[in-house]
Amino acid sequence: MMPLFRCSKNGARRLNLLRFRSEKDLQTLIEHNLETIFGARLVATEFSTGAKHAGRIDSLALDENENPVIIEYKLVESSDLVNQSLFYLSWLDDHKADFELAARKRLGENLEIDWDKIRVICIAPGFKKYDLHAVGMIGANIELWQYQLYDGDLVSLEKVFPKANSDIASIGNKKNEKKNPVMVEAGKKAAETRRTAVHSFEQHLSGKDVAVVELVKSIRDFSLGLAETVEESPKKFYIAYKVSQNFLCVEVQKKKVSLFLKLDPKLCGKLPSNARDVSKIGHYGTGDVELTITSHDELESSKDWIRRAFENVGG
Repeated sequence: MMPLFRCSKNGARRLNLLRFRSEKDLQTLIEHNLETIFGARLVATEFSTGAKHAGRIDSLALDENENPVIIEYKLVESSDLVNQSLFYLSWLDDHKADFELAARKRLGENLEIDWDKIRVICIAPGFKKYDLHAVGMIGANIELWQYQLYDGDLVSLEKVFPKANSDIASIGNKKNEKKNPVMVEAGKKAAETRRTAVHSFEQHLSGKDVAVVELVKSIRDFSLGLAETVEESPKKFYIAYKVSQNFLCVEVQKKKVSLFLKLDPKLCGKLPSNARDVSKIGHYGTGDVELTITSHDELESSKDWIRRAFENVGG
């Protein structure tokens, strides 16, 4: 972690690192701010897995893509965190009815829960190299988030991106050594998405005009290239690009592409001619600003807006 400074006209003061008094304090902070931090709604806290499995899931949630979320916390570096999370991931995959009952009881009966991707979020002040290696090898939807608490009630959260198995990566690097490394990494992430997802990127391109297909591929390359922590998540009606939460949802139509950006229209100033405020208009995906893309010129002028949405969610 980089040191954090508070700057004023009198100079810069380095902020002191603090510790949460208990895991419960950390858990309460995250649960009370789930929507702001992870774009999710709380389903249950300290959720019991029953007498047979004898465990309690720290936090259960439902994210903005209607995917179940498991969140586990630690105050110190611990390999038990990843192992424990994998145990709960396996349990939840076998006990979907229990989650659905809890979610509908808290959030309403009309939920549409999407089980194609269960998110597992591990939050700790740091992770050991063995954790990073294990998550990179497993390829499950496990997100490692490193936090720091500073005086002045400041908290930072940074996603730790585990590298894939070095032997596999080295093979890929030999094949791609002359290619743009950002695009190579984006291709690897896209391949992993295709391997694990029920819905696929290609599914959204089926039957679309060639010009639209090229636009969508360019949007994908740009979005994944913003940072190594950006993930692609194809859903039934849209393709989401996210870090801690969605910043862009792409709806592919026959002759155009609709981009839904997580921006507040009231704070955007004058919107371009191909944009509109959809905060009060129903649509698939998340985001209150819609950009309609029909050409590469429109895409080029929209890239700054995509980057703004990315930065808006803490990218």
